[in-house]
Amino acid sequence: MNNCIIKNSRNTNSAPKNHLSTQTVAFSHYNNISAQLPLDPKTGNIVIGGIKEQAKQCLSNIKSIVESIGHVMDDLVKINIFVKEIEDIKIIDEIYTSFFDNSLPTRTVVAVAALPISDALVQMDALLSNGEGTTPQKPCALLKVSRNTVDAPLMNESTQTVAFSHYNNLSAQLPIDPLTGKLIDGGVEEQTKQCFNNIKAILKSIGHVTADIVKTTIYVKNIRDVDTVNDICNQFFYDYIPARTIVKATDLPMEALVQIDAVVSHGDGTPPQLPEDSRFIVIEASNTEKAPKSSYSHTVAFSHYNHLSGQLPIIPETGKIISDNITEQTEQCFNNIKSIIESVEHVMDDIVKVNIQLKNIDDLDIVNEIYVQYFKNALPARTIIGVSSIPMRALIQVDAVVSNCEGTPPQNKCYKLT
Repeated sequence: MNNCIIKNSRNTNSAPKNHLSTQTVAFSHYNNISAQLPLDPKTGNIVIGGIKEQAKQCLSNIKSIVESIGHVMDDLVKINIFVKEIEDIKIIDEIYTSFFDNSLPTRTVVAVAALPISDALVQMDALLSNGEGTTPQKPCALLKVSRNTVDAPLMNESTQTVAFSHYNNLSAQLPIDPLTGKLIDGGVEEQTKQCFNNIKAILKSIGHVTADIVKTTIYVKNIRDVDTVNDICNQFFYDYIPARTIVKATDLPMEALVQIDAVVSHGDGTPPQLPEDSRFIVIEASNTEKAPKSSYSHTVAFSHYNHLSGQLPIIPETGKIISDNITEQTEQCFNNIKSIIESVEHVMDDIVKVNIQLKNIDDLDIVNEIYVQYFKNALPARTIIGVSSIPMRALIQVDAVVSNCEGTPPQNKCYKLT
């Protein structure tokens, strides 16, 4: 579409470059940072050492990107950490907090089957606050608001929810009893309910409800639990079901069976935005017959972003996987995304972030050849992980975050903060 607020894509030589993604893509009041591998930007090689050295390099690369656009690490609102071995998070935490001076970002930690470089043990991506906005928005000294409640599990390495402008980003919630700090008894059904009860407690503590959620990412230990998890999750929503992506985790912290994180609309904004906005800015959930039907929304827009559900290589007319060929499956995933985006009058170049799951990480070269054909201008920020299985035995799943310059009512197309 004819953008009014302009997407700002940037790279720096101080961090590793990848011709298939942009290091950071800013739109309105957020920057989306591509997943950073433990690569030395000077050599392009993985740093020497073990998990501690690799984690430090990932964080140093993120820091270099953040500083290259005039920000600091304390401007981060969310970090996702993908590890090969879940136990490595204990070592990562030895250096993690040293990169921040004040309140910590929200965080998700998950073990995955593979990373884009075979010798990598860890990969991290991030979401950054962007108070200055992007052209033609006027810079505004928006405040980042970090909050915790004792009614949900407290973690030393993360904040439960961090609000900035019109979004709250929650730390992924495990099925932990906040009173004991331990996993609850029971199977995946009980654990899923506990994850959502923790999310509800966090939202209640900041004056929000589950209906304010725009996107959930659900990490499951066993792919066969997907139907059960979906059934439980849908019980927590009434008027609409937020966008959703299911990710198969090799392992989760505390040996949990499920972990859920959420992106939440925050109509009241953060100071100095006016609280009255909460009565007017609305969530717009959309579906199209040109993409596969599911029990959750294809895309949910709020303010200046659209969040898309994970798309499988399903033919919309039949509801079946297109084939067992990675080329055809990749094309179908991106055709489904394209159909959703076009149904809300956007184009593929409005995407700011793409997340790709691959059953076989060796398929990445084929995926990349197809991927670049869907964009005409600067490529989005991107994260790729390898997983041991994907719903419906697919070889690939893709989701995306899309810029939404027109905003949602009552925001005008060139909405500016003054």
